[in-house]
Amino acid sequence: MVCESDEQGMRLALALAQDAAQAGEVPVGAVLVKDGRVIAEGRNAPIALHDPTAHAEIAALRSAAQILGNYRLDDCTLYVTLEPCPMCAGAMLHARLPRVVFGAADAKTGAAGSVVDLFAEPLLNHQTRIQGGVLADECGMALSEFFRQRRSEQKEERRLAHPLREDALRTPDKAFAGLTDYSWQSHYVSDLPALDGLRLHFIDEGPRDAARTWLLLHGLPSWSHEFRHMIPALLAAGDRVVAIDLPGFGKSDKPKKEAAHSEHWHVRVVQQLIERLDLHGLVLVTHGLNGLVGLGVPLAAPERFVGLLAINAWLPEPSLETPKALRTWTEHIARKPRLAIGEQMARADKVVAGSEWIACDAPFPDGGYRAALRAFADLALEPRDAAQAREVMDFWRDEWLGRSLVISGGKDLLVDHGAAQRLRQRIRGAGDIAVIPDLGHFISQHGASVALRAMEYFTPF
Repeated sequence: MVCESDEQGMRLALALAQDAAQAGEVPVGAVLVKDGRVIAEGRNAPIALHDPTAHAEIAALRSAAQILGNYRLDDCTLYVTLEPCPMCAGAMLHARLPRVVFGAADAKTGAAGSVVDLFAEPLLNHQTRIQGGVLADECGMALSEFFRQRRSEQKEERRLAHPLREDALRTPDKAFAGLTDYSWQSHYVSDLPALDGLRLHFIDEGPRDAARTWLLLHGLPSWSHEFRHMIPALLAAGDRVVAIDLPGFGKSDKPKKEAAHSEHWHVRVVQQLIERLDLHGLVLVTHGLNGLVGLGVPLAAPERFVGLLAINAWLPEPSLETPKALRTWTEHIARKPRLAIGEQMARADKVVAGSEWIACDAPFPDGGYRAALRAFADLALEPRDAAQAREVMDFWRDEWLGRSLVISGGKDLLVDHGAAQRLRQRIRGAGDIAVIPDLGHFISQHGASVALRAMEYFTPF
């Protein structure tokens, strides 16, 4: 790509900054030019890559060094939309860059004159020429708009009854507008001890005095919307239905850090909600890849539960190698933040029409909202707490007194029938596996069939 002027170089960098903003990163872009041609580019990606050094300038420098086969970048010019920070300035000096052009000044961390001026230090053995202010207004506007939008979203959330914690994100309501087949009233709670102020979303439909209550817990990377075709069939039978968005998913608040998520924490959140709602006659419905979260819930109060419905459920086996398809898919969910969640789910389930996946993207407007996906991708394949995992499985093997139904989708591309067999063998008193031939990994449009099979099995208790 030809670059014939400073303005043209900065506009190319601005385009990359917009790409960063779309991915939920601070909008900074950079291009590196040699002999009038762009040889490398980069954009901010610290969130997606979990890398504090993944600044736009560093990405461009690394790429250029690989292309030229030399970390000395003689006769090159770097264009970047924001004044370099000290880290990036040091890398530029070490690369012996002769010239750097930036757009907007950075009054907080700028190392080209705004806070410090590393490039003007006479004791350093290389001096880089600096030119600032090229398309400064446009570069500054991109940053201002990004942070204005974030502040606006946070301000709107503060108006609600459940203020947003500083270490969490909340998907704006507008992201869920227009969803079909999902018109139930939303309920929220934030005062459970385990939540510590985070807002949890759940659906609670049907008679409060119903003899049977279905507790629906989604897997990775879906949310309560996954059960939208199952819920009406359960309600038609006169039952109560409670469907929860686990923290980090759906309409629930999303902690920014992966370390916030653990099997034990998610289990406690669900257990405390069950106690708050005083639920009894529970049939636990656990789906797909939620690791040991779903199966860990009954341990605190097993007397509240009468049944288990496990749908395409996967439990990691230390002695068995995880299937390649499952490992690859979870890796993409965790490490490919620019890929739409709906697109990833469609790759795992060829049964459902593409239009069905739009709602899967709604909870995750950008990469910053996906910490729970990254955490669960690891938890689903390898429990973080081995002692807790043993306690959970000991309970189901030795102490479980309810009825159990394991359902396997005949077209599940992630969890094979063998996984269902292993799970059934580890649950005390489990009956035969029910295979639904046309069911893929996700319940989605076959939810009504799953519900009818389950109601037939669990009636009477």
